[in-house]
Amino acid sequence: MIQSIAILTGGGDCPGLNAVIRGVTRAAIIKRGWSVVGVLDGFDGLIEGPRTIPLTLDKVRGILQRGGTVLGTSNRGNPFSYPVKKGDGYELMDVSDRVVAHFHKTGADALVVVGGDGTLKIARLLNDRGVPVVGVPKTIDNDLCGTDVTFGYNTAVGVVTEALDRLHTTAESHHRAIVVEVMGRDAGWIAIEAGIAGSADVILLPEIPFDIDHVCAHIGGRRKKGHRFHIIVVAEGAVAAGGRKVVVETADRNCGMERLGGIGHVVADTIQSRLGIETRAVVLGHLQRGGTPSAFDRILGSRFGVKAVELIELGEFGKMVALAGREVVSSDIEVAVDTMNRVDPEGNLVHTAEALGIMVGR
Repeated sequence: MIQSIAILTGGGDCPGLNAVIRGVTRAAIIKRGWSVVGVLDGFDGLIEGPRTIPLTLDKVRGILQRGGTVLGTSNRGNPFSYPVKKGDGYELMDVSDRVVAHFHKTGADALVVVGGDGTLKIARLLNDRGVPVVGVPKTIDNDLCGTDVTFGYNTAVGVVTEALDRLHTTAESHHRAIVVEVMGRDAGWIAIEAGIAGSADVILLPEIPFDIDHVCAHIGGRRKKGHRFHIIVVAEGAVAAGGRKVVVETADRNCGMERLGGIGHVVADTIQSRLGIETRAVVLGHLQRGGTPSAFDRILGSRFGVKAVELIELGEFGKMVALAGREVVSSDIEVAVDTMNRVDPEGNLVHTAEALGIMVGR
């Protein structure tokens, strides 16, 4: 018999998280009379805690339109590989027993875990350890399988599109090429959709290793036809054919995960040196994560939150909510974390871009 549930948000923040928190809280309290507990700062709140706050109707009032997460988050608190200080350094240890114990101390009967692939992998393992878990897929990268789209993605594409619109005017005024580096890690969804919406001339994706000779030839050809400015969108995980990803931090220096960044500057420097075109690089970075969520993401986040509560009521643990067509359904967490959702190099989006005259690096 469910009487109380807990919710946490893990991984990188994104617009729409507060819509999920509000949806879970209101659906649990109004229709079912359950109490709701918010776990602070992702899994850190269960590793170090339990650190929680009660979520009431008053507590979630007015948060729908706010970006970020009122609960806080962390993308480094993996309880199955947690850095514990040992002497002068750190040792990665399994502290999941502590998390399970602290979860039970919250008094909750089930846990809603909102996050991307890393967070949902942890959720799946905790469910196997006896914590009743329901997942909610979240990422601006849109790289999770099992759902047609993740919330946060729509807002991020809108932010990038607006940036491209603004960059068009300054690029045209100064007759420059501007290279815009966008997020997405190993999936180029933000780059391809924002690039099409923002009328880019070149879009470079992680899924299609690019030939810089062809990129320069394309821009040079545009120059000869009288085009005096150029917009190039580059996904942070884009790779030159035969090359390697450009990283700011390697995996061994960043808790086991490479921190991507710098490919935009590499492409910009190459274009300027080869073609003699004044070129600037713009890295949008965390601007894509922040700010007010779009109406689509507010609605999707709300629907996901309500559905998560329904799955708990039905006892469908080890599942996650998902969008399938127009319906919100349940899906296995394994589907989301075992396979990455990437742009199909031969799919409709890439075909559309090329039909519009956008060069995709090949």
